[in-house]
Amino acid sequence: MRANIKKNHWQLENTYANLPALFFSLQHPVPVTKPKMVCFNPALANELGLEFLYGKKENIADYLSGNKMPNGARPLAQAYAGHQFGHFTMLGDGRAILLGEQVTPNGKRLDIQLKGSGQTPYSRRGDGRATLYSMLREYLISESMHHLGIPTSRSLAVVSTGEQVFRETIHNGAVLTRVAKSHIRVGTFEYARNFGTKEDLRALITYALKRHYPEKKDADHPALELLKMVMYEQIDLVVQWMRVGFIHGVMNTDNMSIAGETIDYGPCAFMNAYHRRTVFSSIDTNGRYAFDNQPLVTQWNLTALAQALLPLISENQEKAIGLAQEVIDGFQHTFTERWYAMMFGKLGILHPHEEDKNLVDELLSLMEAHNADYTQVFLALQQEKELYGSLFRSEEFKGWIQQWKKRHLQKGHKESSLELMNTLNPKVIPRNHWVENALEAAVKGNMAPFDELLVLLSKPYDNLPDELQFQQIPEGFDAQYQTFCGT
Repeated sequence: MRANIKKNHWQLENTYANLPALFFSLQHPVPVTKPKMVCFNPALANELGLEFLYGKKENIADYLSGNKMPNGARPLAQAYAGHQFGHFTMLGDGRAILLGEQVTPNGKRLDIQLKGSGQTPYSRRGDGRATLYSMLREYLISESMHHLGIPTSRSLAVVSTGEQVFRETIHNGAVLTRVAKSHIRVGTFEYARNFGTKEDLRALITYALKRHYPEKKDADHPALELLKMVMYEQIDLVVQWMRVGFIHGVMNTDNMSIAGETIDYGPCAFMNAYHRRTVFSSIDTNGRYAFDNQPLVTQWNLTALAQALLPLISENQEKAIGLAQEVIDGFQHTFTERWYAMMFGKLGILHPHEEDKNLVDELLSLMEAHNADYTQVFLALQQEKELYGSLFRSEEFKGWIQQWKKRHLQKGHKESSLELMNTLNPKVIPRNHWVENALEAAVKGNMAPFDELLVLLSKPYDNLPDELQFQQIPEGFDAQYQTFCGT
């Protein structure tokens, strides 16, 4: 606990700016014409110690559009590189500015970043702006992920700019205020390795450990410890994504936070009918980031991190490769065990046996064959209901249920089993048609559907009416549904 935190003031610090100058460019946001608050997150503001902002909407609009700088801000754009769909390129914050790190009343350090805040040295011919539609989408999905219990960046506010943005057609512009443990990415380390010195890389490793994994900052082999810690955090994160049917959509190394948070919501979406190869992203034409590929891509990205860290894992390159490979080789076993543990929990199996893995595999195979809704099947099992559709009528599934009940309804443990299921099986997720309907209304000036959906998604594990939990998805909607990056 920090005793010197004052109320009614920003508490911004700028430790990232103490890294070598290679890692950032000092840059003010580009002012906007007519900032206006569209939505604001008072609960998050309270956590950040920024509740004083809510007194005047004009203050929010000025500060969180970039027109006015908070006390203590040292605005900058971060430099990083990354593998985008497997191809390495130089990147950086092309439309985002880090104001600083807000130190909260309970001593947490969190980045405050403006997204859509104008051109930077890394804009690569882009306009540096964002659309109101895409910023509201990130606000909605990231806050939903938070309430689902999944590590994520948060959204503090969306401010419209009074300006227009061209993305194939004309859109209204907006700035999102994003809050995260940090914005250090796997691509930040790739950037250090490819464009910096060994000492630049060492400084970044030291900083990352001190900020995110302080228990490892004095380790004998800091680079190797960082690789291990990031791997375990990413495994847990992707397991949680798969628990709720989330598809990130653009798992490039520059979109992979070393703090283990979901970040950079672009063409993400939630799966309705269970299909392992589900893709919604318009740019993922080959399914590289499909639902079931997410663990494989995570391991691929971690391999890119390992390669970036090699010079400081060991002076001997052959030894460095061997040590890094040993860590990466442990990914599959650890992921598989944690994924099955999660799936056992969704099925309410308190004391799983090895053969219960077959129970999980068979269920998913049947769900895919019958085009069954991923979220609703687990809810139906939990609530002992029968869903409309071919799955619950099939003899194979009826046989599976009998086997499952033997494992789930263990004598004297039914209540505990149901409690476990209730913590892992959300009653609602951001259904694609809900999201699109809310956003289409919002960009036309009607925020009521957006606000109503936000409230619903803030209580995903509460008891809800069947018409919400088991709502029919509009026929054919997902088959034609596509999501976009917004850049």
